[in-house]
Amino acid sequence: MASKKKRIRIDDVDLVDGGEIDLDTDAVYLADGSRLTEARAHELADEIRQNAARGRPSLTGPGKRSPQLRLSVPAGLRQQLEARAEREHTTVSDIARAALERYLAS
Repeated sequence: MASKKKRIRIDDVDLVDGGEIDLDTDAVYLADGSRLTEARAHELADEIRQNAARGRPSLTGPGKRSPQLRLSVPAGLRQQLEARAEREHTTVSDIARAALERYLAS
């Protein structure tokens, strides 16, 4: 009996999951033309896991976790912050940090 292929769509790209493959016997090539083997797939997965665990650099200092604040604001203020961040090519968090620093320095 033939196995059913799973079809999925990610970012407007149709993909077909044909099931498991053995990268050491089935030829699969990466964008740079190199062969993807089981060992290389494990190396790439390890690199991704390591980079995902890093997160953003600490604002407090190397090896230290930056404290976080969570606050509620009216929808209109949030929209203004997002528009300003987009215009200035920055983030809402950067604007909020700068505003708090100015307020506390006064």
